[in-house]
Amino acid sequence: MNIISLVIGFVLGAAIALGAYILIRRSVLKGKREEILEKAELEGQKIKNERILQAKEKYLNLKSEYEKAVNEKNAQIREAENRVKQKENTLNQKINETDRKNKELEAQKASAKAQEEQMKIRETEYTELRDQVIRQIEAVAGMSAQEAKNQLMESMKAEARTEAQAYINDCLDEARLNAAKEAKRIVINTIQRTATETAIENAVTTFPIENDEIKGRIIGREGRNIRALEAATGVEIVVDDTPDAILLSAFDPVRREVARLALHQLVVDGRIHPARIEEVVSKVQKQLEEEILETGKRTCIDLGIHGLSMELVRLIGRMKYRSSYGQNLLQHSREVANICAILASELGLNPKIAKRAGLLHDIGKVSEEDPELPHALLGMKLAEQYKEKPEICNAIGAHHEETEMTSLYAPLVLVGDAISGARPGARREVIESYIKRLRGMENLAGSYPGVTKAYAIQAGRELRVIVGAEQVSDHDAEVLSGEIAQKIQDEMTYPGQVKITVIRETRSVAYAK
Repeated sequence: MNIISLVIGFVLGAAIALGAYILIRRSVLKGKREEILEKAELEGQKIKNERILQAKEKYLNLKSEYEKAVNEKNAQIREAENRVKQKENTLNQKINETDRKNKELEAQKASAKAQEEQMKIRETEYTELRDQVIRQIEAVAGMSAQEAKNQLMESMKAEARTEAQAYINDCLDEARLNAAKEAKRIVINTIQRTATETAIENAVTTFPIENDEIKGRIIGREGRNIRALEAATGVEIVVDDTPDAILLSAFDPVRREVARLALHQLVVDGRIHPARIEEVVSKVQKQLEEEILETGKRTCIDLGIHGLSMELVRLIGRMKYRSSYGQNLLQHSREVANICAILASELGLNPKIAKRAGLLHDIGKVSEEDPELPHALLGMKLAEQYKEKPEICNAIGAHHEETEMTSLYAPLVLVGDAISGARPGARREVIESYIKRLRGMENLAGSYPGVTKAYAIQAGRELRVIVGAEQVSDHDAEVLSGEIAQKIQDEMTYPGQVKITVIRETRSVAYAK
């Protein structure tokens, strides 16, 4: 019973405590809620005040910007009004100026009209006065104005014809005086335009090679091989960027052929050095001389010509390597010989003599003697020297009419030479004077003591002079080049400039036994 009473008492106490706690809790929460509400009201009032301040500030800013924009707009409007006023003032000035000019123009028109009326009056007076004067002149002269006009025109026509004829005669005289000069100028211009191609064709031989290695071997160490080859042959060897080719340049075709054959043997053999070069060049020169002689003999046999001197036969063989106006000289001479024989047969003359004269007519072009003589006279001199018949000698010397024709064979050779050379494409350019000039340069250099060889290369633009090391010192070689240059400048005529190169070389040779 006591336990139940305790339990009941404990439950009641717990219920009372719980009720008291709830009441206390509610009172506490109510106080906090009021406090929170009060704080919230204060915070809201604060935020409200801040928003009001921000709105006022933004309002003031907007108001300021608006006033600024209005002021700017008003300034632009005032500026536009000023411009309009200025334009209006300018326009008013222009209108006033135009009115003033119109008034002046009207005044000028009125003045011009008055002047025009005065001019008409004066013109009428002038016409009446002129008619009166003309009537008086006609009465004094005894003829009408038209008759006087016609007479004056006839007189002027006669005077004009006389002056025109005199002018025409002066022009014709001037043309006759200038014709020869103008013709020479045209010929010189033509030669300038065509000489380069022809000179290259007649002074250059192309030597083909397989590759650049062979080109390097031909040049040799520091160029000693090519210098030795040029010194031995008298030919300039041009080694440039041209692929698979070397150019051999010299005015003498025999020299070029010697250089070509020597190069061919050296390249095939493979041994290329100065001593071997001299040996091969010497051997090739002998072989070529034999071939030249054989060519001359074969030509004489083909044409049925016998009893010629061996020197003339050799000169005939040299024709193979020479051109006449771009035409092969040997072929040209054979053609002339055959043409002369045919003409002689038709005329009842001896065809063998005509053929012999035709073959020998250009023999002077391949002679190395007396280059100052024309080739026709030089050929006649050679024919007389080797005991040819007088009619043959005369035909050779007179085929360019440089000596008197004393036989019937001379005009035959002249005609045969013209027919062979006139064939289209047979001839191109005169090189006789060119070769004479180059030989003259070589002979001039060879006249100095100590000079062993002289070669004109590069179409006469360079003269290479080889001197003996024993007779000429280095200082003497320098002096010699200047003396030769001065002598060429004083005594010879040449285009452009000529380079004189004096080569002095010392060789020491010993044999091990």
